[in-house]
Amino acid sequence: MPLTFHWFLPTNGDSRHVVGGGHGTPATVSGRDRPPTVAYLSQIAKAAEDLGFVGALTPTGAWCEDAWLTTAMVSQHTERLKFLVAFRPGFVSPTLAAQMAATFQRQSGGRLLLNVVTGGESHEQRAYGDFLDKDARYRRTGEFLEVVRGLWEGRTVDLEGEHLRVEDARLARLPDPVPEVYFGGSSPIAGEVAARYVDVYLTWGEPPAQVAEKIAWIRGLAAKEGRTLRFGIRLHVITRDTSEQAWAEANRLLDGFDPETVESVQAGLGRSESEGQQRMLALHGGRRDALEIHPNLWAGIGLVRGGAGTALVGSHDEVAARIREYAALGIEEFVLSGYPHLEEAYWFGEGVLPRLAAAGVWRHPFAKGGVPSAQVPFAS
Repeated sequence: MPLTFHWFLPTNGDSRHVVGGGHGTPATVSGRDRPPTVAYLSQIAKAAEDLGFVGALTPTGAWCEDAWLTTAMVSQHTERLKFLVAFRPGFVSPTLAAQMAATFQRQSGGRLLLNVVTGGESHEQRAYGDFLDKDARYRRTGEFLEVVRGLWEGRTVDLEGEHLRVEDARLARLPDPVPEVYFGGSSPIAGEVAARYVDVYLTWGEPPAQVAEKIAWIRGLAAKEGRTLRFGIRLHVITRDTSEQAWAEANRLLDGFDPETVESVQAGLGRSESEGQQRMLALHGGRRDALEIHPNLWAGIGLVRGGAGTALVGSHDEVAARIREYAALGIEEFVLSGYPHLEEAYWFGEGVLPRLAAAGVWRHPFAKGGVPSAQVPFAS
């Protein structure tokens, strides 16, 4: 099966420098360089669509624009691109969320994917009126997905759970197709939720050996539930014609991290309750040296940004090789980003995707006749 690639919509702002934010930390001032207007985000979305990305992830949190509203507007400026909408199940009723997803599917022509974010930071959750602890939030997520999946199947759902209660819930119109559910989490209870309810398990960009361990863990849990999942990875990319050019760009970004910002962000992220965030921090330990933690895998982004903190850095051939290394482990979907997102989409789409096409592991999803090249004319 060909690999699937998604891009990212920077709804916290974009820049030629790294825009921080996430996991309870605010977006850095560089996010004001290119405000996340519908016009600019639509430029990125249309570029991603042309280049052969299947979808685009929109984040969620107090540090960025609302994902549902933003993608609803941007979707009207694209034709085929899907939207991987991140949302937190504790902030909306499961019946309403199921209805919203069904409406999005009808109005967009079936272009919704859902990224369920349980919420790793209690202080941010409390700002939205959610006072559950992290394990309770994951148990609620399981109940939430049980209701939503039942509604999407056309069933009348009654549930009296630990955290959620619905009675005689039913959708008047079902989504077609049913949106696929993406989900990530490194804690034991997160693994249980993934095994029971989700379609694609996402991991942040850890070194291949650690990713292989995660895949084996989730596969084992899913097998006990009689299910199989797909696996995806979330990474940034810095890819250029030569390795020297790519590393020069990484070093330019690193030079833009002032020590005070790094110290402040690392202190904030160090208090994170997210096991995945702590795994990201452990890759670099807040230090600027030894940031290449695996060939072409650079942990520098995580010095100023919460969440996904690693980037594939190298020549187009080197980045393509690393992608195939992850694919050999079982990763089928890649959710990518880069600064600035418009230009980096072209660097990757015109530099790496044709090499993966030539290797027979990717083909342009919108090309006429399925021609396996990122350079084909856009299908009309």
